[in-house]
Amino acid sequence: MADEKVKGIVLDIIATVAPDADISDVDPAKRLRDQLDLDSMDFLDIVMELRKRYKVEVPKEDYPRLESLDSCAEYLGPKLEAHLTS
Repeated sequence: MADEKVKGIVLDIIATVAPDADISDVDPAKRLRDQLDLDSMDFLDIVMELRKRYKVEVPKEDYPRLESLDSCAEYLGPKLEAHLTS
């Protein structure tokens, strides 16, 4: 799956979970929590939305792999591939 599509999915979820976050100028290499002032509850809500919308399970030990948009694309790309191509 194209990285840009995964990044769009993540940004869409962030816009839903944290509607006050300005996602218009996110640096894909920097930590999302720092750029968007997301707290731990926002982050958990993002993980829950991934599960709800796309049936993607993210174990707690993998949370650090969702640190930036780039790392989200790398980690979630293969997991979302099956869901979005079916």
